[in-house]
Amino acid sequence: MSDDADWDKGEGLLPAIVQHAHTGEVLMLGYVSRESLEATRASGHVTFFSRSKQRLWTKGEQSGHVLRVVSMHLDCDRDTWLVRAEPQGPTCHTGARTCFVDAPPPPVAFLAELDALVATRERDRPEGSYTTRLFESGLRRIAQKVGEEGVETALAAVAQDEDALLAESADLVFHLLVLLRARGLGLDDLVRVLEARHRAPG
Repeated sequence: MSDDADWDKGEGLLPAIVQHAHTGEVLMLGYVSRESLEATRASGHVTFFSRSKQRLWTKGEQSGHVLRVVSMHLDCDRDTWLVRAEPQGPTCHTGARTCFVDAPPPPVAFLAELDALVATRERDRPEGSYTTRLFESGLRRIAQKVGEEGVETALAAVAQDEDALLAESADLVFHLLVLLRARGLGLDDLVRVLEARHRAPG
């Protein structure tokens, strides 16, 4: 987290846009000072300068719904921070996931939410959950399910309508996320491989 921000431009306060580190959804806007930036570094939780309270304010200091910092970046003019964070609960004081409730996240962001849910199921193993049963069936059974869903997706593509193809594709993607998680991997790992291939010459 470099700090060559133009603090003079904002008279010591600069806007900070908080973005979900995994889904890309914009969660909130706050203001940071040099002191709040240091507090953020020290705690790992996003700390703002509250203009109404005239003091440092860590998001979630009362509710426990903190924003765990993943990275921070300055814009091209060095007068606005982009904070990528993992929210520990709803971000908005109203209890909403984001302060921008009228701006739904891009559809692809749900894949990150689903991947996070699969990771939670793998860790907590809640009783009665289909995902729990998959994990407890073992790696070989999960791999078998991915194979079955792959075949069903291919068959739907050549012999069924679009709704059937989409339904089978959804099953395939879900079971693939479970398989990756069973091997200690996740969606981020898969995306990195795809990105590297995309950027490779040729």
